[in-house]
Amino acid sequence: MSPSPRPETVRAYLDELRRALKGAPAGLIADALADTEDHLNNEIAHNPEISESQILASVIDTYGTPQEIAEEYRDMEATIGGPFPKSEPAPERRYGFFNVVSDPRTYGALLYMLLSLVTGIVYFTFVVTGVATSLGLMITIVGVPLALVVIGLTRVLAHVEGRVVEGLLGVRMPRRLPPVSQADETIWNRIKDVLADIRTWSSMLYMVLMLPLGIAYFVIAVTGLSVSLGITAGSIYSLVTNDASHIRIDDVPWLEHLLHTAPGLILFALFGLLLFFLVLHIARGIGWLHGRIAEVLLVRL
Repeated sequence: MSPSPRPETVRAYLDELRRALKGAPAGLIADALADTEDHLNNEIAHNPEISESQILASVIDTYGTPQEIAEEYRDMEATIGGPFPKSEPAPERRYGFFNVVSDPRTYGALLYMLLSLVTGIVYFTFVVTGVATSLGLMITIVGVPLALVVIGLTRVLAHVEGRVVEGLLGVRMPRRLPPVSQADETIWNRIKDVLADIRTWSSMLYMVLMLPLGIAYFVIAVTGLSVSLGITAGSIYSLVTNDASHIRIDDVPWLEHLLHTAPGLILFALFGLLLFFLVLHIARGIGWLHGRIAEVLLVRL
């Protein structure tokens, strides 16, 4: 089998690198493409007298083919790892309803859900206020510059949010802002590149969605934890003190009577404990789902 021809343009090199990294985390692919594109564009900018194909040939001889670069990134990712320990090999993995309590991703997701109300309000307010103000002032001289500032800050906020998602949810996100233009482009071309970048607008959509998502996450986390822990703690307290007068379920007489007995309080405490584990599973599921949403809207490949 003959080797594939060497790429002669930056775009061809990046396309081969993207194919070589297929199956890797989206954040890793985005960082690899951003680093490589930045390096290649700098080589071209510093050697204007040399053709692009010659520079690509020199880069391949010095640093390696796209396949070799992809392998280096995979090895580096495996060495550095992420905020959570690597999963066990499939044959050794143990699944179970109660194992969720030992998964650090569970508590990262819970913390993210509790923080999401604040971050959602901040993101939503910034984007909606910034866009509305920019559009309102578009007929003046400050409208366009203000809109560009809002877009630029949105991209920065999206990058910060990506770091939060990786730190709390364990989803590999980009660790640097991707280049949107070549180093020798004019300021107007750079602005056009930013406006044409789908990640700019998907990041804005993510910021707007974070308000309803943040409210839902916060309510689920607070309600689930308070109800489950309240039932468990109240039942244990009543069992220890032999005083169930503060537990009342007036609409269900038989259950009210059951809660005034030791077996009933024990069953109620176990029910609260099971509910707590169910909340942990829901939190971990929400963490996984939100990680996928962040990958789709915040990662540009």
